[in-house]
Amino acid sequence: MNRLELSGRLLELGPLRHTPAGVAALEFKLVHESELEEAGVKRKVQAEIGAIAFEAQARLVAGRPLGSAVNVQGFLSAKSRRAKRLMLHVTNIEFVEGE
Repeated sequence: MNRLELSGRLLELGPLRHTPAGVAALEFKLVHESELEEAGVKRKVQAEIGAIAFEAQARLVAGRPLGSAVNVQGFLSAKSRRAKRLMLHVTNIEFVEGE
């Protein structure tokens, strides 16, 4: 299984671009902060992850202000066939209003 759900804030936002096949694509970076329990001990978690969204999800993110709170769902994969850097491929994004 390869499924990831993550809450966070938009940290960096690239330009909306199009792939050679004409598919809208947008790369962005999320920062996540939370407090979780691990081995019976509370732990503060902070992480940054690169993400990419396509088509409707890419257009939804484009132009949003940095710092916007989001909940995302997707899967982990290499950025591309040649670039093996791990990226979150976003399949659904929801903006959390009021945060």
